[in-house]
Amino acid sequence: MEQVLSRQEASDAVQDAGWRFLLGALRTSVPVGSLARAIGLAADAVAVCGDDADQHLRADARPDRVVLTLQSVEHAAVTTLDVELALRISAVADRAGLATDPEIGTEAPHSVQILEIAIDALDIAGIREFWKAVLGYAGEAGAEGPKDPLVDPVGQGPALWFQQMDQARPQRNRIHFDICVPHDEAPRRVEAALAAGGHLVSATRAPAFWVLADQEGNEACVTTWQGRDG
Repeated sequence: MEQVLSRQEASDAVQDAGWRFLLGALRTSVPVGSLARAIGLAADAVAVCGDDADQHLRADARPDRVVLTLQSVEHAAVTTLDVELALRISAVADRAGLATDPEIGTEAPHSVQILEIAIDALDIAGIREFWKAVLGYAGEAGAEGPKDPLVDPVGQGPALWFQQMDQARPQRNRIHFDICVPHDEAPRRVEAALAAGGHLVSATRAPAFWVLADQEGNEACVTTWQGRDG
């Protein structure tokens, strides 16, 4: 029977197969040498997922790589079936001489990541409909509440979520980026940002997120799935 997994369970189940857990989904990036090979791998992934492909698998095929994402549309979460499908896809990629491997190569700055935009608001319900309309966005499956995040229904833009403010902060930027990265890549990403002239605003919630800022105080968060349970 298909069961929803915790963050830790999902991450542990696919770690050694080269997949990473990001924002409620499993993701991997497979280097390829041509668009034809990318399309071929995507087709193989669809085939090995069978009738479950449409409700679980998303594929972004490009000449240099294929990014594969697994998540149950019904549950908007990672399930035991998603793990099974990930292992099947890794096996078919291996047979094709390809690898679902997160190791960073000399030409790749990262393996996989997801970008979110966060908007601080006093009245989330009051501004959510504006952003939904102006971006052409929609709510996630099963999450259409007045304070829930918004996503691009065709998967081209970053997710948008709203952070509750207690009082106005006119001297602080109220829109910032959240960069969700694999938990085992986060420290390296933070170090790179600091080496590039940024500074650490707060690490009190790490490894869930580190708050960083550029030299003028504009903030961004490096986030992972860790430290969010309990």
